[in-house]
Amino acid sequence: MKKTNSLLLLIIFSLVVTSCFKDRDDDFQQASTIEIQDFIYNAMQTFYLYKADKPVLANNSFSSTNERNQYLNGFNTPEELFADLLSSQDRFSFLVDNYIELEQAFNGTTTNNGMEFGLVQLQSTGEIFGYVRYVLPNTSASQNNLERGMIFNRVDDQILTENNFNQLLSSNNYSIGLASFENGILTPLDETISLTKQEYTENPVFIAKTLTVEGQKIGYLMYNGFRQNFDSELNNAFADFKADGIQDLVIDVRYNSGGSIETCNDLASMVTGQFNGELFITQVYNDNFDDFERDFNNKISTDESINSLNLSKVYILTTSSSASASELLISGLMPYVDVKQIGTTTVGKFQGSTTLYDSNNFRRNGDNLNLNHTYALQPLILKSVNANGFTDYVDGLIPTIEVNEDYSNLGELGDPNESLLKAAIDDILGNGRPSGRTQPLEIKNIGESKMYNATYQRMYAETK
Repeated sequence: MKKTNSLLLLIIFSLVVTSCFKDRDDDFQQASTIEIQDFIYNAMQTFYLYKADKPVLANNSFSSTNERNQYLNGFNTPEELFADLLSSQDRFSFLVDNYIELEQAFNGTTTNNGMEFGLVQLQSTGEIFGYVRYVLPNTSASQNNLERGMIFNRVDDQILTENNFNQLLSSNNYSIGLASFENGILTPLDETISLTKQEYTENPVFIAKTLTVEGQKIGYLMYNGFRQNFDSELNNAFADFKADGIQDLVIDVRYNSGGSIETCNDLASMVTGQFNGELFITQVYNDNFDDFERDFNNKISTDESINSLNLSKVYILTTSSSASASELLISGLMPYVDVKQIGTTTVGKFQGSTTLYDSNNFRRNGDNLNLNHTYALQPLILKSVNANGFTDYVDGLIPTIEVNEDYSNLGELGDPNESLLKAAIDDILGNGRPSGRTQPLEIKNIGESKMYNATYQRMYAETK
């Protein structure tokens, strides 16, 4: 039987709350490296999902405090220690030196110019280009008339390469050089557009509308991040779907890299409603904690009643950018309803994390929060298992109907003729599998705008 410390488990299941903290300028003394590393080691030894993979994290790994300190002193920086504690099967845990920025990112607040893009490489030539996925309102990108489907291959007059694209695109101010992409050929254009990043909070409910196609009412939701502070907006979208009397639902998470487990749980309950109280997923932890069963429910985080559609089938659009909570939505619903996944294979992230702080119970508002540094951990602490025992999908979730985006003709999001949405509508109407153009296999995805965010491909449990 696993031993559960209820005080520590509270960190995993609590909602985010706002608390008052002592001013960091009061009696500030920079924490020593060994002080920070001691916190990192304790947190990983307590919570890390893959603790068993690292003998150094065993409860009896050191015979004395002196021996443990010798180990910690063997690393020059907290980052070096953290890297040494990670399992080889862990692709997602990370350490930050400023948890304020991390908290803002979890709420959807980032430094952003409004251009959400993907980056791909032509395998035949090695050329790299970006394509605009969507444009956020009231941003530099929208003010400069950037549109979905635009192609660029230069930043600040430099051709994008494998060696420079990270540095160029992470800048706060840059200009992009537009290009065309036709018949597999990339051609530079003379036009450039300057973009400036600013602090921005993105509403993840990007599009929510009801389509009427051949008399069939189809709800379409483009949802770009599982963010708990926008749960009401998500629930309101389902109220509209319910009022419109939709018969089918398409959820577009093709660019959604994850977020809150609880919000995912709520979204699954909005899609359904007839399974309230039944098992959604089991969260499996290391041997320090008991597993936790998360059920379908009828309330969102604000205690508002969930607007449920009671559907027995749902269409979910995915790409290789769909990760963590987006995959959890599919996995958690599969035992209960017919999930038609359309697009391409997802990332393959079934683990969840939480933010751990340097306090007595690793919570942000815990006693004795160390105010002399802002390091925090976001380690994997759980893996999700659906009601049928399905988990460990390291290679991603394979679509029911495979459709690739065509970078030379992306189409308009929410338009019934856009390739992925059209495939869903065709299946709803019984028009057969798509026979349209698919993307050539020699094009490789190498990045996207969200990879510069601290929350990229994260699935997390909320903390106090």
